[in-house]
Amino acid sequence: MKIERIDLYWVKLPLIYPWRTAYGEDWDIHSALVRLEAEEGLYGWGETTPLYAPTYSPEHTPGVFYTLRDHFVPRILGQEISSESDLLDRLAVFKGNQFAKAGLEVAWWVLDAKRQGLPLHRALGGKRDRVPVGADYGVQDSLDMLLAKIQGAIDQGYARVKLKFRPGWDLNMLDAVRSTFPNFTFHIDCNSGYTLRDADLFKRVDRYRLAMIEQPLQAGDLVDHAELQKMIETPVCLDESIRSLHDAQVALRIGSCRVVNIKMGRVGGLGVAKAIHDLCAEHGVPCWVGGMLESALGGSICLALATLENFTYPADIFPSRYFYRQDLCAPETVLSGPGEMTASPAPGVPSEPVPELLEQRTVQHVSFRA
Repeated sequence: MKIERIDLYWVKLPLIYPWRTAYGEDWDIHSALVRLEAEEGLYGWGETTPLYAPTYSPEHTPGVFYTLRDHFVPRILGQEISSESDLLDRLAVFKGNQFAKAGLEVAWWVLDAKRQGLPLHRALGGKRDRVPVGADYGVQDSLDMLLAKIQGAIDQGYARVKLKFRPGWDLNMLDAVRSTFPNFTFHIDCNSGYTLRDADLFKRVDRYRLAMIEQPLQAGDLVDHAELQKMIETPVCLDESIRSLHDAQVALRIGSCRVVNIKMGRVGGLGVAKAIHDLCAEHGVPCWVGGMLESALGGSICLALATLENFTYPADIFPSRYFYRQDLCAPETVLSGPGEMTASPAPGVPSEPVPELLEQRTVQHVSFRA
C-alpha cells in the first residue's frame, strides 16, 4: 500500500484519580495518535503512550511527537509499504525510540487489517475472542481506600489485582491486603523502584503468595534480576527491561524472569510483541499484555494482541470509565462479562477518536500529504 497521508496528534487525557507509582505521579495521560491513509482512501489509527515525562522509559510523548514529525514520517510518506517489517526496515537507521516506531507500526497493522477485511486480532493470528482482564491500583490516599477498591474489583468479577509497590507503600500495604483477602490472586509492580540490595525485602514478600513480582529492579539489570530470581520463590516478571526481542532472548537465556509483560509501545509495535510472545511460548514462559492507560483506541489494539494463546495471565486492559470520565474514542472499552472483554469482529479495531473530543484534547496536530 502506498501511504498518501499521515496525521499526528499529541493528546492529553485527564485522569479521574492520579496514577501514582515508584517513578512519580501522573494527573493526565499524554498519548501520540497516528492516522495513516492509503491511496485507496483506506485509513488506520494507532496509539502510542509513553507518558508525558521520561519516567517509565527514556521516551516521552512530546519527544515521540517530534521524532515522528521530523524523522520518521518523511521515511514513510508516499512510500509503498508491504508489511510491518518493511515499515520498520525503513526506520532501522534510527536507534531505539520504540514508542515512536510503534505509533506508525501499529497504525499500519490496523490499516492492513481493514484492507483485508479482517478484525485486527485475526490478522495477528489470535484464536479466541474473549480475553480475561485484571484490575490495577496505584498508590492510594489510604489503605482503607485501596481495600474498598479491591473489594469493588472482586465484586465485578476480576480474577486478579495488580498493586503498585514502592518504598513507603510496600510490606505494610501487603499485610493489610493479604489479611483482608487471604485467597485472592495479587501481584505487585515495583516499576524499577528497588535494587539488589533490597533482596531481603523481596525474600519477605515470598510469604504473601503473590502471582509474581513485576519489574523489581532497574530496567537494564537483567543480570541482577537473574540473581534475585535465584534468591526468591515468587516469580519475577519483567516489564521495563524487555524493550526488544533480543532483550527477551537474553532474559530467558540467563533466567532473569519466569513471566514476561509485553507492551506493544515499549517493544516497538505489534510485530515485535508477537515475536516475543512466540519466543516465550517456545520456552514455556507465560506472558501477558500490559497497558499504558491508553484510550479506547489503544485498549482495542491491546485487546487484539491479547487474543494470542500464550497470553495466559489476565491483561492490563481497562474499561474506559476505569480511568477516564470521558474517553477520547468511541465505542468505549467495556467489560463483556465478569472480568473479561471481547474482541470486536469489525475490520481493524472498533474504536476511533471522536472528532469533537479529539479537537478538545489535542495539544499539537500536524498533517502530511504525499
